[in-house]
Amino acid sequence: MSELLKKARAVRENAYAPYSKFKVGAAIRTTSGGEFIGCNVENAAYPQGLCAEAAAIAAMITAGEKHIEEICIVADSEKPIAPCGGCRQKLAEFSTPETVVTLAGLEGDCTLHTIGELLPDSFGPDHLLHP
Repeated sequence: MSELLKKARAVRENAYAPYSKFKVGAAIRTTSGGEFIGCNVENAAYPQGLCAEAAAIAAMITAGEKHIEEICIVADSEKPIAPCGGCRQKLAEFSTPETVVTLAGLEGDCTLHTIGELLPDSFGPDHLLHP
């Protein structure tokens, strides 16, 4: 098991998920070698919660980094599950279509994907800027 995957598994334990009882951990490695972790944080005002991937991205940005090389996500499920659409978009904005995503479940199964496979027709800042 990779060190990044170990970190995602470990941080999942810190998740604050009193409503869904669904804990998620994420670990990001940047192109410069920095590593950042995040877990989901729920809130009684449901849409105000924070996904694990978004928490890891926030830590990365706070540290001054902006380019994801690899990400590992571990969720409270028997088998690996993909991140939500919003997190796929967030991950795509800070990575390339070739960025590797490892998804893991609690039974130890892992699947490998790329951002491009998870979000084949993504959009980004280039699409929002007007000439």
